[in-house]
Amino acid sequence: MEPPVGPKVVAEVVRGLRGGEPFVESVHRGTVVGLARDGSLALRIGAPEHPVLPRSAVKPLQAAAMLRAGLDGVFLSRDIPPDLLAMVASSHSGEAAHVARVLEILSVAGVPVDTLRCPADLPLSSAAAQAHLRSGGRPEPVLMNCSGKHAGMIACCVAAGWSIEDYTEPDHPLQQIIRRTIEELTGEQIAGTAVDGCGAPLFALSLTGLARGVRAMVQGAAGSAERRVVEAMRGHPELIGGAGCSDTELMRVAPGVVAKNGAEGVTVVATPDGHAVAIKIADGGERAGVPVALAALSRLGAAVGMESPGRPELDLARLAVLVAPPSTAGATTIMIMAAGREYRRTTAPPRMNSVRAMPIRMK
Repeated sequence: MEPPVGPKVVAEVVRGLRGGEPFVESVHRGTVVGLARDGSLALRIGAPEHPVLPRSAVKPLQAAAMLRAGLDGVFLSRDIPPDLLAMVASSHSGEAAHVARVLEILSVAGVPVDTLRCPADLPLSSAAAQAHLRSGGRPEPVLMNCSGKHAGMIACCVAAGWSIEDYTEPDHPLQQIIRRTIEELTGEQIAGTAVDGCGAPLFALSLTGLARGVRAMVQGAAGSAERRVVEAMRGHPELIGGAGCSDTELMRVAPGVVAKNGAEGVTVVATPDGHAVAIKIADGGERAGVPVALAALSRLGAAVGMESPGRPELDLARLAVLVAPPSTAGATTIMIMAAGREYRRTTAPPRMNSVRAMPIRMK
C-alpha cells in the first residue's frame, strides 16, 4: 500500500554556510497546484485535490458574488467605485485609508458601524495599531482586517432588501449566492462549511478549485462581476493588504498579476496570460506563500514582473525580495519546490546566504 500523499518541503530558511553548503535552519512543508496557460493542471505537489479552508484567499470570489447579488444597487445611479470594491475583497491592515473606506461603504448603505458582525480587533499594521492605542483607542470591529468584506455584505443586503441581523448565517440568501458563485467559478461542489475568523461562513474547497476560481475571474469577460473585482484589485493593491503585505507588494511590482493571501498559509496568484497557482503551507505560516507561488509560476513559464512599466530596476529589486524575503538578521528565506530527494544546486551568490533548489515534477 502506498503511503498517503501529504505536504512536501517547499521552502527552506538558510543562514550562511556550513562546510561550503547552505546551512538550513528551518523548513516549511506545503501543498502546491499550478495551472498552465490553458487552465490545465501542470504542477502538483502534495494532494491539492483535497479540501482546505481557503480563508481570506477566497475573498475575490466572495466579492464577485456580492456584485452578482446586487451590491451596486446601494450606490443608486452608479456602480460601486473600484477603490471601495477593492476594500470588499481585502484583508486590510487597518491603515487610515482602509478604515475610511470601510466607513464610507457603511455610510452609503445608511447603516451604523455597529452593524458589523466581525469581532473587535486592532489593526494588523503594527504602526497603525500603536498609533490607535496611543490615541486612547481600543479594539473595534471596523479595524478588523475583514471589515471591508463585512461592510460589502451589509451593503449588498441593504440593496437587495434582505435582513441584516443574520447576514453571517450560512442559510442567508447572500451566503447562498456566495456559495453558488464559488461552486460555479471553481467547478466543484463545496466540501464543507466552517466559520471563518471574522464570523462569516467559510466554504471548504480544494486548492485546485481555488486556483481555477481566481483564474476564471482573471479570464472573465470585460465588465463582468469577476473582471470588475480583478480590475479593482489591480488598480488598488495598497487596499488589498497594505504596506509590507506580500500580496500587495507582488501586485505593485507585477502589474496585471492578481494575488490574495489568506490566514493559515493560503496564497493564490493568477497572471493575465492564464497561469494560476494556489499554495497551502502546512504550518500555517505566512512567509513562504508568495515566494513559493513565484517559484511555481517561474517553473510554469510565467514571466512575472519582467515587463513592469516605469523603473524596471526598482521593480526587479523588489521582486527579488519577494522571491527570497529576509527572515531575521543574517538569514535569508529561500523557497524551494519539492518533488524528490535529489537536490539540484544553483550557483551561490557572493554573500553569506545562498540558494538551494529542488526539481519540480510536472503533471
